[in-house]
Amino acid sequence: MIRTLTSFSAGLALACALAVSLTGPAPVQSVAGAYLAGQHAAARRDFDAAAQYYSQALARDPSNAEMIENAIIAQLALGRVDRAKPLATMLEARDLRSQAAHMVSIAVLLQAEDYEGYLARDRETMGIGPLVDGLLEAWAQVGAGDASAGMASFDTIAQEPGLQGFAMYHKAMALADLGQFEEAEAIFAAQNDGPLQRTRRGAMARAEVLSQLGRNDEAVASIRRAFGSASDPELTAMADALAAGETVPYTYITSPRDGAAEVFFSVAGALRQDAGAEYTLLYARLARYLRPDHVDALLLSAELLESLDQYELANAAYKEVPADHPAFHAAELGRAAALRQSGKLDAAVEVLEQLAKRFGELPVVHSTLGDVLRQQDRFEAAAAAYDRALELSDETSQGQWFLHYARAISLERLDEWPRAEADFRRALELNPGQPQVLNYLGYSLVEKQIKLDEALALIEEAVAASPDSGYIVDSLGWVLYRLGRYGEAVGHMERAVELMPVDPVVNDHLGDVYWAVGREREARFQWMRALSFVDPEDVDGEADPERMRRKLEVGLDQVLEEEGSAPLKVTDEEG
Repeated sequence: MIRTLTSFSAGLALACALAVSLTGPAPVQSVAGAYLAGQHAAARRDFDAAAQYYSQALARDPSNAEMIENAIIAQLALGRVDRAKPLATMLEARDLRSQAAHMVSIAVLLQAEDYEGYLARDRETMGIGPLVDGLLEAWAQVGAGDASAGMASFDTIAQEPGLQGFAMYHKAMALADLGQFEEAEAIFAAQNDGPLQRTRRGAMARAEVLSQLGRNDEAVASIRRAFGSASDPELTAMADALAAGETVPYTYITSPRDGAAEVFFSVAGALRQDAGAEYTLLYARLARYLRPDHVDALLLSAELLESLDQYELANAAYKEVPADHPAFHAAELGRAAALRQSGKLDAAVEVLEQLAKRFGELPVVHSTLGDVLRQQDRFEAAAAAYDRALELSDETSQGQWFLHYARAISLERLDEWPRAEADFRRALELNPGQPQVLNYLGYSLVEKQIKLDEALALIEEAVAASPDSGYIVDSLGWVLYRLGRYGEAVGHMERAVELMPVDPVVNDHLGDVYWAVGREREARFQWMRALSFVDPEDVDGEADPERMRRKLEVGLDQVLEEEGSAPLKVTDEEG
């Protein structure tokens, strides 16, 4: 009788549809304590701590099947297939169905190129899911020397609704691995609009196949169709070699084991759209286990870890990409992003500055550096980085509007308003109606007390485009307040606070508006709320706690008089 573990059931259903702290966890004395600590760590996606706590629990209770499966998942999420292997063997020896255990055992067989051993397994009771099992069986048949059976298996999978793209992609790869490039290209041509043929790997694999056939011109054209004007060092190197008449070697699949790795990777790519990052990570890790040089799988693992807020693990994964690999710049950009999200801005800047020395011709390196410098309030250096990015960018590129917008923000903060305004307006020329740009330009005009009618029109357009943005709704209320239209401002400011209830600036603005219409008690309440939301460590933020305290002491009218600002206009509206 086969029994089934259920803790992995959500991931299993998706697969079937598609076919630590720095010091380490403290020792826990009881099984229950270690288990609960492991569960807590797993819930936080702290895979390293989870693996260690489950190991502690299993040392005291090695027969607990649920803990064994949880330990397998944690080890697999870390890419430690060798540590998960004995645990998977334990579960399968007890006739327990565990998708995680089956994934590990299957990967171990395929990594050892034991295709006969894999084919001897019962797919019904010891498989992963229909799609994965079917593709792996086809590759295993090729590996076992029966290529015709493998091709027939690919054809069988292609008959299943929604699976033709997967099956034909892998069949083309298998034919190319066997040196049958004409047959492989025929499939690529027939499946030209298939989802996997539109992927980066699919497009570049096809270009390699065409080059093997001496059709370099078509290969270059296929790259241009797939990527347009987008480029990076790897694409550039391939296109240059093809244009020079070189025969580019076929590298995407060089063995059935590579094919098995591609199964896990392509399924991970599909899962990424519908499944959780934690579950998708397992497939990406197995792809890399089967093919250690699968840099795309490594990058996917890093991106998934980053999305799970596991920045240290993501950083470590990005650092595994060799410095001489064409994707190194992409890995370093990812590493900078992980460092940035973990609050290590200086380290992120250092990575990007080194990257700019080596890949100074890539606009994305300079624009990303500008973003991090701007986050550090280093506006002069940020503006210089955006200058360089704009110099290198194609004027027709989709992202150029953002470079003008980001540079405009930096220049505005440097009090270089004429240049900033020109950039804001250029950004709107390139991307008309963009609400962020409309809002920032309008709000800046309000703060400078110039062109207030235009500012109102800009912000009203921004609100119409993005009615649920608290920042933009706040801007509308604030420009009405600046125009002395206090009664009209109230509703918009109240809506902004609904959208952003704990933002200190928005609450402070609502307090000012309430004061302006005579609702002084409510104004003081809002200033107190705003003050309670101020982050004491955010010394450079827009919120001004000292001004809030002064308003609570003497009221807004006195504060405006002390600042030399114009007094509030008289309004007949009462609170």
